[in-house]
Formats: sequence, C-alpha cells, structure tokens
Amino acid sequence: MARVACVHGIGQQRKGEEVLRAEWALALRDGIRRSDTAVASVLRDEDIRCVFYGDLFRAPGRLLDPADPWLAAEDVTEFDRELLVAWWRAAAESDPRVVHPDARTLARTSGSVQAALRALSGSAFFAGLAQRVMLLDLQQVRRYMSDSELRQAVQDRVVAAVDEGTQVMVGHSLGSVVAYETLCAHPEWPVRALVTLGSPLGIRNLIFDRLVPAPVAGESGKLVGAWPGGAQVWTNVADAGDVVALAKDLRPLFGPKVACYLVDNGSHAHAVQPYLTAAETGAAIAAGLVPGRRQ
Repeated sequence: MARVACVHGIGQQRKGEEVLRAEWALALRDGIRRSDTAVASVLRDEDIRCVFYGDLFRAPGRLLDPADPWLAAEDVTEFDRELLVAWWRAAAESDPRVVHPDARTLARTSGSVQAALRALSGSAFFAGLAQRVMLLDLQQVRRYMSDSELRQAVQDRVVAAVDEGTQVMVGHSLGSVVAYETLCAHPEWPVRALVTLGSPLGIRNLIFDRLVPAPVAGESGKLVGAWPGGAQVWTNVADAGDVVALAKDLRPLFGPKVACYLVDNGSHAHAVQPYLTAAETGAAIAAGLVPGRRQ
C-alpha cells in the first residue's frame, strides 16, 4: 500500500522505481521531520512509491549512456524553441551573467537556438549540463504534451501506482503536470493532497493551454485550469531561481485555493532533494497524511 505516490520529472530515463525511491524517500521524510516528527517516524519506505516512466523516453535496443542521440539545433521544433527561449529569459532575470534574450535578435532560425543553448550552458542554473542533454530534456516535455499515446502511457504508470491507501501525490517538474492531469482524470481516487515542486504548469501556451482537461473561461473571461480531481488541498512549492517553474504563483491560473510557497534551494534551484527537504514541502505532505491537519 502506497500512502505517498511520487512522480519524477525529465531526464530520469536511466533510473528506475527503486533508484528513485532511494533518492526520494530519505529527503521526503527529512522534509516531513521539519514540520511533524511524529508523522516522519511512522512513514516507512514501503509507504512511498515512485512512479517510473523514464523508460518510455529511452530508445529501445541500446543503452543511451553515453551514446545519446546527437541532436543539433536543426532538430529542434517550434515548441522546443519557444520553451528554450522561455528558460533563457528566466535564467537571465535571475542570473546577471546571462545575456538577456531581448538584447539579441531572435530570428526564428537555428541561430537563435544556438544562442539560447550557449547562454543557458553558461548560467548557474544549467552549469555543467551539455547542450545535447538540454535538447533531449526539451524533447521529453514536447513529446508528452503533443503525443497522446505517450501521454496516456505515462499516466497509466501513475494509475498502476495508486491504490486505496494513497493519500498524497507529489510531482516534480514535468511529473507535476503528469500528476495533475492524472488526478483530474480520476476524481474517484482517495488522494487528499497534491504537492507540486518546481512545476511548469503555469507556462502559458506551451503547458497550461495544452492541459487535459483544457482550461475554461472563468467569470472574468480569463482561462482557469481545472481543480485536480478529488484532492482537498494543492500545495505548489517553487524556488525563486527555478527556471523551469516560470510561474511561481499558480493561483492566477488555477484559483485561490492553491497554496503557493517560495523556498530557497541554494545553487540547485530545480533539484528534487532540496525541494523535498524544505519544511514547507514536508508540512504539505504531512497534512495530507493526517486527516483534518492544516498546514
């Protein structure tokens, strides 16, 4: 029985369920301990289940490491280019070493892609990340958002991990989109709390406007995203310097019920471990595990 279901983000295709649980479980319990030592002491490894879907992005028949497909700028689609430039803009706003994209001519050519890759590879956020890895990560986001069969296959992994005892779902990065959409599709689930970490759900056009179910016009005429199924509470946690989580505050897009927190992850703004060890994350998870508990 899994009390907490965790959904990973992009770039995890060489791992697996057990590797991810080893990486997530200790940090998750440490975060809970910051807010509720009693809950942390009784939450066992077997209560935490990590949904793994990374293999769906791993080419069959051969190992991808170290022989990842070599991607060049001309292999990037318009979706990839727009997301890459959005990351570039966010990185420039938080890192003075990164030249702002508005300072360049962003023609819709492979040159602008190369400029964005060069700028990001020199940023603190993407330091040490090879350009081809960035492109592969971009493609995972685009493929999930545009390939309905792949999207369903990923969500099926979440369905298989949830049972009658699942109380909390935690989604990191692209995994927050997966968790959100799957909860929307299954309002009958017993999941009480959704916790999203470093989420790109607030990226207009590329993510938010392509969600399933699609956002609908609210009373003001602005698009509003659906509430995630039967969840009683939704907590979104973002680092101010997290480039992937472009919109830190999700309330304008999903309504005032979303509890949004800013945390400080240090130099690893998007890494899942510092998100999990944050007291705000721990409190949100603990609240979902204890009926009637408020954050």
